[in-house]
Amino acid sequence: MFESLADKIQETFRNLSRKGHLTDEDVQVTLRDVRLALLEADVNYRVVKDFTKAVGERAVGADVARSLTPAQAVVKIVNEELVRMLGEPAKLDLGGPPPAVLMLAGLQGSGKTTMAAKLALHLKDKGQRPLLVAADTYRPAAIAQLETLGKQIGVDVHSEGDKVAPPKICANALKRANKEGHTIVLLDTAGRLQINEELMAELEKVREATRPREVLLVVDAMTGQEAVAVADAFNQRIQLTGLILTKVDGDARGGAALSIRSVTGVPIKFMGVGERPSDLEIFYPDRLASRILGMGDMLTLIEKAQGQFDEEESKRIAEKMAKAQFDFEDFRSQMRKIRKLGSLEGLLKLIPGMGGMVEKLSQAKDHEKELNRTEAIINSMTMQERRQPKLLNPSRKERIARGSGVTLPEVNALVKNFEQMSRMMSQVMGGKKAKGMPQMPPGMKMPAGMGGMPGMPGMPGAAGAAPASRGLSKKTLAERKKKKLMKKQRKKR
Repeated sequence: MFESLADKIQETFRNLSRKGHLTDEDVQVTLRDVRLALLEADVNYRVVKDFTKAVGERAVGADVARSLTPAQAVVKIVNEELVRMLGEPAKLDLGGPPPAVLMLAGLQGSGKTTMAAKLALHLKDKGQRPLLVAADTYRPAAIAQLETLGKQIGVDVHSEGDKVAPPKICANALKRANKEGHTIVLLDTAGRLQINEELMAELEKVREATRPREVLLVVDAMTGQEAVAVADAFNQRIQLTGLILTKVDGDARGGAALSIRSVTGVPIKFMGVGERPSDLEIFYPDRLASRILGMGDMLTLIEKAQGQFDEEESKRIAEKMAKAQFDFEDFRSQMRKIRKLGSLEGLLKLIPGMGGMVEKLSQAKDHEKELNRTEAIINSMTMQERRQPKLLNPSRKERIARGSGVTLPEVNALVKNFEQMSRMMSQVMGGKKAKGMPQMPPGMKMPAGMGGMPGMPGMPGAAGAAPASRGLSKKTLAERKKKKLMKKQRKKR
């Protein structure tokens, strides 16, 4: 969502970094570009004005003038002011005797029902026992949707149809939670306009009946500045304790996320970053500011990886790699887990200094198709072939090519690249320096279970990715070059 804003701000700082020292004019030009980028991203005008004023006062100070790298000092100031604008990180208040009641409110179509399920799954993974409450009696499919999502994530759902008043449904759900030992009660209320007096009054009755520990407003990030007005109106009526931004993975300009905290004073606690129940991220202001400035977000990447890679399995894979026993079965398993972390472009943006690779990657051939092709080839192998790649003779490869809908050379390329990768990983995991590969920096270790990025274009595993000349000696290359030259001369004759 913040791609356009991030691109413009990063380009501004790239221009600034080319200067050896900064003048007041350089700072003013940079501030003007940042101001324009924020306004184009639909950030509230008052917020932009306060932000650029604060940055300007600090950027023309003595600290920047004395800095050896003044451009970096300005970036640091902008980063700190972005974090200040986004507010302090805020956690859910789950203290006190259980069950803790969390009430979700918002406009119709903002994604409350899906967000209720995401939040329930997040809390379940943290060891809580949530109960989802279908209190939206106005939208016909809302109750059925919540019940379906509850089954999908393995969470109980309390529903009483669409004839019972929402305050009574919520009060009965609270009694059930106390009886059955649920630690969290998540109220999925109906969507309503902040100007609808009758429905807003109903929301106040739900709050009085359940006394929620958290009142969370679900805000569609794609609504722009209107989201700020909505949050302000709801806050005045039901005293919000937090905000949840949905559809952050969309192509909105992102201004609402950057200004809603400053205008309302209500902290953002979560962001919905996809359609799956697991696509929920805790909102960390410093991490978002880091992403916008192109400085990556390694902590989020690590958390994503920890959710997919089991420690015991990672150790087992590392041992197999060290003994050169890594097979196609392991290869496919690791590839699937890496793909669950998200798109390659999204992962690159989280790695400091790799943001520039995203544009180059988009210009290359479709890496998702490459991944699908690689997995199709592996799926066409028998279990025995996956576990013993040495069994892959020409006739077996031909069968695999037919079964996966690819050519024989593509199968050969995958097998060859896999063998090269296995040898290299065996050397790396065994503590040796692989031929043609730089030594890891001191103190750095290859993460267990993260043996390369299989199937990625230009990396081990991609069909046709590795040049045929890779790994050959200079003498062999010279002989090949000589043979090609002689062949051309014969043709001319």
